[in-house]
Amino acid sequence: MNARMIARILGLVLLITAALLLLPLLTALVYHESALPFALTAALAAALGAPLAFCSRPRSTELYAREGFAAVGLVWIVMSLLGALPFVLSGDIPNYLDAVFETASGLTTTGASILTDVESLSRSGMFWRLFTHWIGGMGVLVFVMAVLPMGEGRAMHIMRAEVPGPTVGKLVPRARKTATILYLIYMGLTAAETVFLLCGGMSFYEALLHAFATAGTGGFSTRAASIGAFDSVYIEMVIAVFLVLFGTNFNLFYLLLIGRVREVFKNEELHWYFGIVAASTLAIALGIFKMYGSFGTALRHAFFNTMTVISTAGFGTEDFTLWPGYTQTILVLLMFIGGCAGSTGGGLKLSRVMLLVKTAAADVARMISPRRVTRVQLDGRRVSRETTDAVYTYFSLYMLLLLFCTLVVSFDGFDFATNFTAALSCMSNIGPGLSLIGPSGSFAIFSPLSKAVMIFTMLCGRLEIYAILILFIPSTWKKR
Repeated sequence: MNARMIARILGLVLLITAALLLLPLLTALVYHESALPFALTAALAAALGAPLAFCSRPRSTELYAREGFAAVGLVWIVMSLLGALPFVLSGDIPNYLDAVFETASGLTTTGASILTDVESLSRSGMFWRLFTHWIGGMGVLVFVMAVLPMGEGRAMHIMRAEVPGPTVGKLVPRARKTATILYLIYMGLTAAETVFLLCGGMSFYEALLHAFATAGTGGFSTRAASIGAFDSVYIEMVIAVFLVLFGTNFNLFYLLLIGRVREVFKNEELHWYFGIVAASTLAIALGIFKMYGSFGTALRHAFFNTMTVISTAGFGTEDFTLWPGYTQTILVLLMFIGGCAGSTGGGLKLSRVMLLVKTAAADVARMISPRRVTRVQLDGRRVSRETTDAVYTYFSLYMLLLLFCTLVVSFDGFDFATNFTAALSCMSNIGPGLSLIGPSGSFAIFSPLSKAVMIFTMLCGRLEIYAILILFIPSTWKKR
């Protein structure tokens, strides 16, 4: 274990965190609020980060797979613990565990909140709360790779640990350039959405913050009633369309930019993505048509809520816990599926679901005709047995952690729908669930133990399990 190299990476991230805290600090100055909570937290991050980044001189700069996963896991835990301090110091969220829950929910782009009165937050606290979505959406270490020099081998191990999906590839030969391209696309889409929301009548402050939350597919809002508070079809459709974009594999945007349009439209995952969105929207609209008296209105609410769930954003316009049972079942299934691989969405990822379905179909065909040669293909290319085995392993771990979290949460004595969807929302990084934690509910009802387990589950869901679990394996920390 190259502990000094991990310490250096952790130090660099702490220094970048200190720099990122300057934005909410400036917001506090603009709105004549106390900047001290952010100044103190930034100073602490810099004081901890500088010695780690510049004084821990590793004998070797090599970073193998286990170091890459361990570095990513430690970074996200430290950022969650440190990022909670401004909320506590400002008094916005006095309880430290609640503040860590809110911060971890923001960074992992879960959007589950313990707040019952969102509007009471300070402007700077609100900025930091939604800015954490943007920071966590693409990944803080991918950002580090984009702005700081890092060896090619080290960079790829970090990308594999932080970028969601069953496989991670490079857009261009160098991993650092790939990270830069991803972040430029991410920033460009965020800026474009901000402009569109400004055209819909939002203030610059709210437009920027909701663009942050959409980009990270997080779902925090400046209003307790979420997007429904604006009562604007235009704003809902802008956010829904950008959720479609942010839930799509970012590699496809790069292919569009370099003119490889045919490859984009031949992408099998994209076909499944649009097909599931269209079918779910229509099915839900037919189910809620009688509630709204207009098919157009029903279609509007069905499309927005389909997109906010499958992208795992968790914005709200309507309380879907009041909808018919089968429409809620569709939404729960969408929570499992999540966005495309390589997007900022959570869940299992659509490419994994596709591979699970295709592998199961191939196994059934092999049982019926043992001599038949069956191959699992994606985008016309054969998928290796190693990849399909990895998908099955991930799915098994995903379900085990989901059941574990459900079991712990159930000790609080709430109904099954509340317990299960609370665990699912944390594991899939989506936010709202059903029953007591629907769009109008809050995670404040849970005990400290449940909140701690849900923080762990959110981190596992965002980092696709391995980067967190590896920290608890003794062999990780042994010398080679």
